[in-house]
Amino acid sequence: MIRVDGSGKSNSLIQVRGLDKSYRRGGEEIQVLQRLNLDVDKGDFVGFMGPSGSGKTTLLNLLGGLDVPTHGSITVAGDEITHMSANKLTQWRARHVGFIFQMYNLIPVLTAFQNVELPLLLTKLSKSERRKHVETALSVVGLAERMNHYPRQLSGGQEQRVAIARAIVADPTFLRQNGAHGHARSRRRQARGPHAPS
Repeated sequence: MIRVDGSGKSNSLIQVRGLDKSYRRGGEEIQVLQRLNLDVDKGDFVGFMGPSGSGKTTLLNLLGGLDVPTHGSITVAGDEITHMSANKLTQWRARHVGFIFQMYNLIPVLTAFQNVELPLLLTKLSKSERRKHVETALSVVGLAERMNHYPRQLSGGQEQRVAIARAIVADPTFLRQNGAHGHARSRRRQARGPHAPS
């Protein structure tokens, strides 16, 4: 169950307390998040909705360890990540967060297999263990037979599935996605014209 009042149990998968995030632009301080409390239990699917500029991506970046809050704390699977060093946070992200990016971020000169293997290069897995993980992840998304293809040889949907395989290959604690489906809708709308329904 998702809670935003701070009354969650201490064993929530994700626990956010008193989270503030502000940025400076010129001489102006822009307050993006203020005193946010959030609890997400294991197995929950959460979507953040709101207008552009409301803090959705900022919150996702904070939860994924890509940014640090101005104040407050974030605990994921018992690890308080707010004050981790940059090196420790990199190791934590590699183990705990599967990222699905809006633009997929596949490297064009790497095969689907190599793109999916990338996060595993930060782990201590052997080459044969990495191969097994990659083959399993590509099978889960139905692309085992396309593992030796380059992104330019894949359809848009297949590229998205490679990105999902890359996100799940290390069996992360949670997946963080930022608008991947919105990008697909946008591409469909451009193909049909600016006023076509999605």
